[in-house]
Amino acid sequence: MRILFAIPHYFANQPAAANASARGDAVSRVSIVRACIASIHQNFSEAQGLLDGRRRPHAANPRLAAQVEIKVCTTDGSHLVGQLGAGFTHVPTDAEPRLLGFECHKVLRAGLGHYDYFVYLEDDLRLADPLLFTKLAWFAEAFGNEALLQPNRFELLAEPAPYKLYIDGNLNDQRVSNQFQNIADRRQLQASIFARSFLFERVNNPHAGCFFVNAAQLGHWALQPDFAMPSDGFWGPLESAATLGIMRHFRVYKPARENAGFFEIEHLDPRYVDRHLHVVGRQPTVLAWR
Repeated sequence: MRILFAIPHYFANQPAAANASARGDAVSRVSIVRACIASIHQNFSEAQGLLDGRRRPHAANPRLAAQVEIKVCTTDGSHLVGQLGAGFTHVPTDAEPRLLGFECHKVLRAGLGHYDYFVYLEDDLRLADPLLFTKLAWFAEAFGNEALLQPNRFELLAEPAPYKLYIDGNLNDQRVSNQFQNIADRRQLQASIFARSFLFERVNNPHAGCFFVNAAQLGHWALQPDFAMPSDGFWGPLESAATLGIMRHFRVYKPARENAGFFEIEHLDPRYVDRHLHVVGRQPTVLAWR
């Protein structure tokens, strides 16, 4: 299996900016982006081993390993590529910074015919499930390529009490997404796997800062006139690059709340559990809005 990842990366160090790519210190940002890139190799490449006493480690997960290629797309010289180490190819562009994600779409399209899966991934996300592409293949076989599975994005809180929060819940204004998708169309899917029943739902907020499509799905999408066309139709251009196209051309599902962890991805720059929510009375099951 061959997998192509396209990651938009931008850093301008503007402390007052709302988006993490344009604020914060460079050291923290480098750590986050490195973790994003490293997680790809650690879970899907041959960079995995099993220690056998004091001898050289044996190769681990060879049945799950794939050939991965990571392309980090930047613009305007505003990036930290020189501090990110190895394991990726740098793709400089002249795109307007907020439209950089659509340049990633072009990078993915250029890989058609050479890869089995194509991934758009914001640079503050960490993959931690080595069965991710196995689950995607199962989902497509079970429900067809017209159905697309999106992960539930989560943030972690360690102090003052441990908590895990899935951050992309329903939108306050459902009209934002209803103009692009009809979630009443085959709203739920259910299937048994691992001797358990799992539920998948269409939601009015399919955003997760990423998408995963197989070659057939990208081939279909790339033929559409709006492919890689810059847009701010879904909230803004950053969200639209990750989500608008898949909403328009696929029936997008997420694992239901009851089994949200079936397919998930970690957001490494917490904006909810760190800035907006706090634990009440040091109880790990109670959160309140600041």
